[in-house]
Amino acid sequence: MASVNKVILVGHLGKDPEVRYLDNNVSVCSFPFATSETYTKDGVRVKHTEWHNIVMWRNLAEMAVKYLQKGKLAYIEGRLRTRNYEDKEGTRRYVTEIVGESFKLLGRPSDFGQTGKTTSSDDEKNESEKEEEVDFTENNQDTDGLPF
Repeated sequence: MASVNKVILVGHLGKDPEVRYLDNNVSVCSFPFATSETYTKDGVRVKHTEWHNIVMWRNLAEMAVKYLQKGKLAYIEGRLRTRNYEDKEGTRRYVTEIVGESFKLLGRPSDFGQTGKTTSSDDEKNESEKEEEVDFTENNQDTDGLPF
């Protein structure tokens, strides 16, 4: 049976995506991503935030830089990848990242800079506050042979 390496996250960007270009002009962007959970412990409501390192390649990286911003709510699908490197002191370090394969912007239309009609009608007001999704998927995410 084949194995599965799939990550699904819904959370907020910790910083704007930063893009860089490799020697062969391949674009790669990275950014921190926060997911939070709340629970009650001993009668006290506790919020725990987990931080994830997100990496996106090629066209998806370009779209992420264009559309994602610090603080925005997003849905990200990808896979876990652990890589290692040597730091300046020669110590081997390990980093686990999520290699993004698609993302969706989540939130109200006003979150995307779209301005709705100003109205006093409750029905129209509720309609403008509905959640909206914008989907970005990279179909040719072949990263074999590229440094991670």
